[in-house]
Amino acid sequence: MFCRLRITGEIPGELRKSSMILAANHIGTFDPFVLIAACARKGLAPRFLATAGLFRAPVFGSIMRGCGHIQVDRGKHTVTEALHNAIDALDEGSCILIYPEGRVTLDPGLWPENGKTGVARLALTSKAPVLAISQWGAHEVMAYDTPGAIARSLLTALWRRPIARVHFAGLVDLSGPDMTPRKATDRITEHYLDALPPLRADEPVLPRHIDPIRPLSSARTYRRPKPPDQ
Repeated sequence: MFCRLRITGEIPGELRKSSMILAANHIGTFDPFVLIAACARKGLAPRFLATAGLFRAPVFGSIMRGCGHIQVDRGKHTVTEALHNAIDALDEGSCILIYPEGRVTLDPGLWPENGKTGVARLALTSKAPVLAISQWGAHEVMAYDTPGAIARSLLTALWRRPIARVHFAGLVDLSGPDMTPRKATDRITEHYLDALPPLRADEPVLPRHIDPIRPLSSARTYRRPKPPDQ
């Protein structure tokens, strides 16, 4: 109803009957719905790790819990429970979807921000494979914040119907004896970052659609680590 979905890339057949971690860049408040739709077309029903505020929302919170999504208590001592609950879900054979950045990117170009190490710690602890997902376009569907702006943007999206692109970018190699959570996090980020430019080929630096409500900052923009001096 709100956008035209374009999906590229494939999911390795051997992963379809096993647990896995999906790691995606986070460009807007509507993109979880786009990812759910894209995963459904690929035969997946991922369980999201999501901020606790969504679980406290009337009606929607009950839906989140009923669908098996996993609550993350940011800034509280109980935040580590999310990791244990995610490991239990993977042990049950579930597919977990996580945004390594931990929030919608505030980069002016909507490029990925530095990832937090939670997804890497989950992958290294559980040994579950990590499949990277790159996406672009969902940020045009719904405004960043405020109920009035969200309602207006969704209403206009009904006839604008922007294109939302989702690319399943393949498995991330986290092998190696010296692999640390930080190195693994950067490798995951770079995997979906490398697959992002083709999805936004006509917007190589800045997005065409500017949301005046979204605060912008490059403070947490991901910068590739410099190679060691030879």
